[in-house]
Amino acid sequence: MFEFLTSPSYPNAGLGIEERSITAATLEGNRSSLRVRQCSTNGLAPGIVAGDFFGRNILDESAFVRCLEDTLAAAGLLNQKRWSVSLPGSSARTAIVTLEAEPSAKGEWQEIFDWKAEQAFGLAASELRMSRKKISNDAEGRSRYFTTAIRLSVIDEYETLFERSGWRAGLILPRVVSEAAWLYHGAAGDALLLSAQPGGFSGLLLRGDEPAVVRSVTCTPAEAGNEIYRLLMFYHDRYGGILENILLVGEEIDRTDVVSAAAEAFGREIDVMDAADVGLDLSGTGLAFDVLAAPAGLASLHFGTQAARVAG
Repeated sequence: MFEFLTSPSYPNAGLGIEERSITAATLEGNRSSLRVRQCSTNGLAPGIVAGDFFGRNILDESAFVRCLEDTLAAAGLLNQKRWSVSLPGSSARTAIVTLEAEPSAKGEWQEIFDWKAEQAFGLAASELRMSRKKISNDAEGRSRYFTTAIRLSVIDEYETLFERSGWRAGLILPRVVSEAAWLYHGAAGDALLLSAQPGGFSGLLLRGDEPAVVRSVTCTPAEAGNEIYRLLMFYHDRYGGILENILLVGEEIDRTDVVSAAAEAFGREIDVMDAADVGLDLSGTGLAFDVLAAPAGLASLHFGTQAARVAG
């Protein structure tokens, strides 16, 4: 799934931006065993960042830059210039775009893909920066593309601010894709990422190293267990399997709700993965995996790149 991300050489430094916090992290080690080398997180006051796919994100630039500089200073990373950046969950969208047929003409193919993407994301393709990766065809033989989209005006906000401050954001991704890097690194078999956020969660189901299902669910914390059960039953009915790996990120969903939903759906208890299960050592950081999952997931892509170069 991440081959198109790990071809360039990305830094071992990741920045996670949320509506309520900024987190910076660097890693050391190797692809199978990583340790947080430097990290820090700082809270953002309301009204500084708004995770919004359609509208403005950075509402108070000076306050945002101050918080970012304080975060980097606390982590000892003020001199780090190259970053991979994870955006708030609501600032970007992810979908599997399915084409009924593959046109032979390149121009016709692009027109059809753009039209399908516009239906999925609710904006004209000309307003979006999209990344796509062809994945396995569906059961009917139709072509499918795992696609992420961020509005150009939103990307411009972040990139302009970074450039003005002397930082370079070489890779900017949605939070759910950043967190999914951990399943790409270590999970065998089918795996589900549940990325919780205020107002609901995103679910990304991987079969092998490919996404099979992408869901964005709006719900209250009290409703999350039922919604997760529905998602698990959809997987069970569609693929007939039992998930071995579930990764939960975000404090808005209780771990016991996920365990209970899985037990009800599959008839047996399934452990929810934590940092140790995905090969990340958090000792000495004082931070939870929920906080570090996205920025450290991006930083981990650096080690995937190293492994690919050695193997080649």
